[in-house]
Amino acid sequence: MILSIASGKGGTGKTTIAVNLAQSLDGHTSVQFLDCDVEEPNAHLFLKPHVFQSKPVFLPIPEIVEEKCNYCGKCADVCAYNAIAVLKDTVLVFPELCHGCGGCSLLCPEQAIKEKGQRIGVIEFGVTDKIQFIHGKLDIGQAMSPPIIRAVKNHMNLSQMIIIDAPPGTSCPVIESVKGSDVSLLVTEPTPFGLNDLRLAVDTLRELKIPFGVIINRSDIGDQQVQDFCQKENIPVLMTIPMDRNIAVAYSKGLTIVETQPVYKKKFLELFKEVKKLKK
Repeated sequence: MILSIASGKGGTGKTTIAVNLAQSLDGHTSVQFLDCDVEEPNAHLFLKPHVFQSKPVFLPIPEIVEEKCNYCGKCADVCAYNAIAVLKDTVLVFPELCHGCGGCSLLCPEQAIKEKGQRIGVIEFGVTDKIQFIHGKLDIGQAMSPPIIRAVKNHMNLSQMIIIDAPPGTSCPVIESVKGSDVSLLVTEPTPFGLNDLRLAVDTLRELKIPFGVIINRSDIGDQQVQDFCQKENIPVLMTIPMDRNIAVAYSKGLTIVETQPVYKKKFLELFKEVKKLKK
């Protein structure tokens, strides 16, 4: 199964849920953990993997072969991201806008475009206990995270239980992270901001046709609007975690809930049973 942990809002506890579920399943099933929040990965702070391999990620950026180019403008026409501009006697390439799709070089009638690799980040491989761990890191100053997320997901082992820690929001990096998931968990909090961004995340997963359930973190703060919304929309609330100072203190030390409060391990195993019921 491929299970992604997402949310519309940052800071709701996606990584908390992901790492605790992975640790709870360790020993019950083979787990592969993918941290796809490549702009600010932090699952390694809790799982503490032994990293044994690192591999750079390159984005293929077009490079114009001036002596072949006749400035027909075909490359600019096919670029959906405006990464190429063709002038009267020159071609401008904007690497920060390029998505590395390769369309320009493929469709150039004069074969006047070659591609050069531009490093945008790195993926690292590790292991902790029996959990296989992979995460990506976007280089400072780079803006294009989906190619690194794809590079991380290219190493999925479908014979294992795969847990994906997705980035916050509902933009391209989130879509790339949750795409192909069998089930997704949306982690939220009972606040107006939590509800607003949960609505966006729900719409996104429904558009992608991915089954999902909701986990309410810090469930005893705020109000009942999230619960009411889930009930109205027939969305299953699979787990609630109350506001707990002990959990916060452990988090600040890089410790997980199941490490400091073993009673939660049973709760996360029960959560996993409910998750399996959602899989189509």
